[in-house]
Amino acid sequence: MDGVLVREMTEADIDAVAAVRVRGWQEAYAGLMPQSYLDGLSVAEDAARRREFFSRGVGDVVNLVAEADSGEAVGWCCFGPYRERDMPAGDAELYALYVRPALVGTGIGRTLLGESLERAAERGFPRLRLWVLRDNARARRFYERAGFEPDGGAAAYDVDGVPVPEVRYARRLDAVTG
Repeated sequence: MDGVLVREMTEADIDAVAAVRVRGWQEAYAGLMPQSYLDGLSVAEDAARRREFFSRGVGDVVNLVAEADSGEAVGWCCFGPYRERDMPAGDAELYALYVRPALVGTGIGRTLLGESLERAAERGFPRLRLWVLRDNARARRFYERAGFEPDGGAAAYDVDGVPVPEVRYARRLDAVTG
């Protein structure tokens, strides 16, 4: 998509980011987790959680927004230090990457991911890891095309009594160039 600017998220972006995230979940995870859970997601509640997060300061977490020519936030991602204790310290984790569902496939996700890779490398992280739903074939292809590979990590979490399996991917950052 032409005319997309990636920039740091501001507090003014919270409502738009919450809408991108919630609608992204509802679209991407349909059929992969209980529909009743997805239908119950609330943009207002997500925005309230984000406001609370911002009020405490973002710390080491980097939130990026893809902004269209219109000034509208059409994508969002965030990364920071890897959160689990099962890996050696020092890696980064892509916590989330979502694009407005109608714009998936237009290059916004690639642009956000590319910026995340560059910024994580600039911060000295040797690898970027991420978790993706095991059965989300589209997302897995997206990350594999970007050079990520499954690293053997697997987990499941409970969504309304249904186990949702995830797999972990990783990519070395030493090859990232501007």
